[in-house]
Amino acid sequence: MLIDAQDMHRTVMSGFLGWLDDGGPGPRAQMGILSTWTVDLRQARLNLVVQSSLPADWSRIPRTALAEEPELLTVDRTFRTGDQVAFRTVVNPVHSVPPPPGSPAKSRGARVPHTRPEHVKKWFARRLQPLGEPAVAPDGVTRIGADTDTDRIAARMLPAVSSPAPHKGLRIARAEIKGTLTVTDPKTFVAALAQGIGHARAYSCGLVLVR
Repeated sequence: MLIDAQDMHRTVMSGFLGWLDDGGPGPRAQMGILSTWTVDLRQARLNLVVQSSLPADWSRIPRTALAEEPELLTVDRTFRTGDQVAFRTVVNPVHSVPPPPGSPAKSRGARVPHTRPEHVKKWFARRLQPLGEPAVAPDGVTRIGADTDTDRIAARMLPAVSSPAPHKGLRIARAEIKGTLTVTDPKTFVAALAQGIGHARAYSCGLVLVR
């Protein structure tokens, strides 16, 4: 297996040992850690991007595993209403299906992944925020502080990632979305960049890269 979702999670988190007590709740969220990766099959190289609110220490990764030294960047950028930015994100595009009739009280519905690019676009469209609209949509979805014409964004399905025992059943559906966004609510937009969007953020989904 080329990518083990749980191994990738451990690799990312290994750069932040010591900042929090072991076993504490929500370490990824507390340290603002998001990641994304791509695979260059021609060069047999994995390119990993990690974003965090704390500095990482990658010295624990064996040098033989690194094609080159990690590059560390400090991001300090101001966004204004009307700014246009190119973006790319890999997301876990799932929707909730209610429990079947006759299920016990308080039963949770299932998260079912979208499998078609057009459905992924609709998933993303629910998170767009037209100018003057609130940061939370009427259906409770948190918006991203930016808008775009969904006909001009590209969406494609990516191979799902999983993990063998002891994490049998872990399977993360993924899709790539890219295009151009217009900032409509700078504060909410910065929050989306810092916190990510959608589910499976511990497994390299939800990081929005902009330039």
